[in-house]
Amino acid sequence: MITGDNKLTAIAIAKECHILKEGEENEENVVMIGSEFYDFVGGLVHKKTREEIKVMGAEGDNEVIGNAANMLIIRKQLKVLARSRPNDKYIMVKGLRDIGDIVAVTGDGTNDAPALKKADVGFAMKTGTNVAHNAADIIIQDDNFASIVKACKWGRNVYDNIRRFLQFQLSVNVVALATAFSGACILWESPLAAIQLLWVNMIMDSLASLALATETPKDNLL
Repeated sequence: MITGDNKLTAIAIAKECHILKEGEENEENVVMIGSEFYDFVGGLVHKKTREEIKVMGAEGDNEVIGNAANMLIIRKQLKVLARSRPNDKYIMVKGLRDIGDIVAVTGDGTNDAPALKKADVGFAMKTGTNVAHNAADIIIQDDNFASIVKACKWGRNVYDNIRRFLQFQLSVNVVALATAFSGACILWESPLAAIQLLWVNMIMDSLASLALATETPKDNLL
């Protein structure tokens, strides 16, 4: 959780949200403020040579985290970042992506826009600013964090439905073509007349494809 609130407020909210357990805030690197985080990871530094860019695998991106080893510690231990400044969220997203993580970010303010745009998936709240909306990939219409789970589930469901639809269509049409071709070769005429192929496509194909394409999401998609 990255917030601009002071440390005590952030800890209290994190406990209510079950991000922190009781007493966990006293452990090392579990709760930090923005300035501590920035100093710990070394901020962003500019790479100077094209060779360095190629080594980092980020052609065209001329910024890296100053201390990548400490970024790994942050990923493993940090749970709450309080008193964060606008650049801290961006540095967090950049650092996590550089070490190979897939990052999703939520936000509603203009200051969140760079992080929303940098993340693999940016979730903006409906009540957020237009700048945040333009930078985000998905806008949560009810301002509810639980809706992010629904968005993930429906997104995966759409992908799975398209895959099932294409698999079914290809299977049916390949079989129909193979039957018509082999029948023409062996029997010297197609076993399926044109009108029969039309009925296969209109009735069996269409209804089954629609059933597969409109299947609702299940929990196992998560």
